[in-house]
Amino acid sequence: MPEKLPGEFEFIRNINRLFLPLVPSGTEGIGDDCAVIPLGNGELLTVTTDMLVEGTHFLRHRITAFELGFKSLAVNLSDAAAMGATPAASFLSIALPADIAPAWAEGFLHGYKSLSEEFGVPLLGGDTTSSQTGLTVNVTVLGKVSAREIKRRNAARAGDAVCVTGVLGDSAVGLKLLTEATEYAKEEHKLIRMHHTPKPWVKEGAWLGTQEAVHAMMDVSDGIASDLRHILNASGVGARIELSRLPLSPEMTKVCRERGWNPERAAAEGGEDYVLLFTADAEECNGLQKDFQARFGAGFTVIGEIAAGKPGIEWYRNGIRVPEDFRGYEHF
Repeated sequence: MPEKLPGEFEFIRNINRLFLPLVPSGTEGIGDDCAVIPLGNGELLTVTTDMLVEGTHFLRHRITAFELGFKSLAVNLSDAAAMGATPAASFLSIALPADIAPAWAEGFLHGYKSLSEEFGVPLLGGDTTSSQTGLTVNVTVLGKVSAREIKRRNAARAGDAVCVTGVLGDSAVGLKLLTEATEYAKEEHKLIRMHHTPKPWVKEGAWLGTQEAVHAMMDVSDGIASDLRHILNASGVGARIELSRLPLSPEMTKVCRERGWNPERAAAEGGEDYVLLFTADAEECNGLQKDFQARFGAGFTVIGEIAAGKPGIEWYRNGIRVPEDFRGYEHF
């Protein structure tokens, strides 16, 4: 039997160990949602890239071309937002199988363009090639942010509130519907749309970046059970999460109840919600919540607190600690 690769995170650590000596002083590489390059005058360039592979990240026969184009850009805009940056440009590389029709390619570009127009992010280049194994999309997004306002994963402090900007689990249940069901009720179609066309919290992320009360931040791509651990490991702290506070949509709760699925697990472990996960000074959280509500028309949710001690998550249900060990998504 051929030797298998290590887990995803160990593989990334190996890459980091190999290339870290080549990273210039002042530049930040692997370890956050974006790489960071100083531009001078207190301004920073953020760079993020994500790959979507057919069969791993999407099912081509179950997603429209428009939706895939939209999602390909959305997941990268989300990374920029997670560091408080304003996206400025994108680059698209795509490997197309021979069975892709011109109408499909046009639909993909229109989906990509719709989000480009919404946030004023021009497509400036990329690469195209053929593929013998399936459709692959790779997007890079550049952003800008002040050095005073950038948010990283390593700034969480004991006593901080742990917060999320939207509901959790909709995308995971939408994917479960796609893979395990063939007929859908109205609310189930909504969850599938949430999986196919996630909202990038661009304006909210840029605003949170300006708030001194906000300390650490990232987006939820692999589930809070996984992504929160990135913040904890980077910051050297632990967390207590109250499961009863996890924000669940009524549609997701109803679908899980009717199909016998666990909504709590979907919210804790499910990926691709792309909401912002951040920690904030607990004493300033109420005021921050009111300002956020006034500016964006909806609040965020406090789901727990940062605790001193060894990195790790303690899970509680209605104030009682439970022996859960939720784990988010790993790519291999």
